[in-house]
Amino acid sequence: MQNVTETIRSYYEKLHPGEKRIADYILSHQDSVMDATIQSLSDKIGISTASISRFTRHLGYPNFRDFLIALSASKKNSSSDFFTEIKQSDQSEQIVKKLFSAGIAALTATAANLNMKDLDRVVNWLVSSNKIGFFGIGGSSIVAFNAYHKFLRTNLNIVSHPDYDIQIMQAAHLTSEDLGIVISHSGRNQDTLLVENKLRENGSKIVAITAFPESPIAKNADIVLNSYSEEVNFRQESMSSLVAQITIIDTLFTLVGHRLNEQTDQVINSMRRVIEQTRVRK
Repeated sequence: MQNVTETIRSYYEKLHPGEKRIADYILSHQDSVMDATIQSLSDKIGISTASISRFTRHLGYPNFRDFLIALSASKKNSSSDFFTEIKQSDQSEQIVKKLFSAGIAALTATAANLNMKDLDRVVNWLVSSNKIGFFGIGGSSIVAFNAYHKFLRTNLNIVSHPDYDIQIMQAAHLTSEDLGIVISHSGRNQDTLLVENKLRENGSKIVAITAFPESPIAKNADIVLNSYSEEVNFRQESMSSLVAQITIIDTLFTLVGHRLNEQTDQVINSMRRVIEQTRVRK
């Protein structure tokens, strides 16, 4: 089920100033908003009813009533605060519980909002492409390299590298028969966008994994797999953001392995035998 507050937070950076005022009020007054009319909400925020209607349509809801129904359902199904505030007075045990709860919330929200048709399309592209490149800068390079490490266990032709200069050269070699998967939490990393533009220039299919579906990298992709993550003070990009993205990669790997069952098993068994030779025997 789509969580309204998570959607608002994902779209927040791309909202107009007036829409941000609406979003801020809704996020701070969820309980009272669920019982409001569009006119009473307009009076409280000081924004026209037409602006509120446009805001709800921007988020994908046909009208204000449908938005309120979805908001109420989100509230009932929410088990934890998606944005985790760590206070100076918190003890170690409280901090640990908050961080783990936030990580669980990120995974739950990501799973609930994945589009199965998009996942199936990406799996089809993965198994049919001549070459697949995984691209990410900074923290996202961890996710890209994790994907490379996983997909080495298949018979797919894959490339990845943590160095940006090599990434841009790898992207330049991909063609219309290939697939590029670009990973960026913010969706605004300039270097990643340059890699994506090179893929677009070459006619490659592009999948973006990002927490912001309205970001430049998301808008430049053919398919977006949205990773939700909580915001935690003291950290701009928390570990749970990476965990959500790594879990998306693991999902794609498992779906591909299931599709290419026999071939994948052969590669995995071969790798296990090689890796076993590196183990210290008792």
